[in-house]
Amino acid sequence: MTSAQVRFAELWEAYAHRVLAYASRHVDATSAQDVMSETFLVAWRRLQDIPGDPLPWLLVVARNTISNRRRSVNRARVVELELTRLARVAWPVAGAEGTAVARDTMLRTLASLSSAEREAVLLTAWDGLDATAAAQVAGCSPSTFSKRLSRARARLESAHDGDDESDTAGSSSRSAR
Repeated sequence: MTSAQVRFAELWEAYAHRVLAYASRHVDATSAQDVMSETFLVAWRRLQDIPGDPLPWLLVVARNTISNRRRSVNRARVVELELTRLARVAWPVAGAEGTAVARDTMLRTLASLSSAEREAVLLTAWDGLDATAAAQVAGCSPSTFSKRLSRARARLESAHDGDDESDTAGSSSRSAR
């Protein structure tokens, strides 16, 4: 054994139980073992820096190790709380490309409807009218208006089913119902 190994072994034999006792007063048993191990790891790395009376130096290292662990736990807790908060307030949204494609698909489908069907969709979805009021504006009977709206919705739904990326189109056609 080298002189460094002998010195370290002597430190371990003489002070490990004291460092463990100190750590046990400040943290749980498992963490106390970890603190003792980390303290002696520092001691091994800085063997030349250990003064003639090593116990106070070892206890300072243990105290600093405990403080570092507490800060790490607190930082992890803050990060976890912030991630939880963000998960609650942040809603996933489609990218701009997906939105643009969905809008284009919906506008093309809307343009492909007959003028009566398009008017039925817009009176209910855009203007928020119920079927009776929309029929009055369209100048037809409520049953005729309902048939127009039903055909228009079916065509819009068909276009939406063909475009799986289109959440916007789906919500537009669903809100028209």
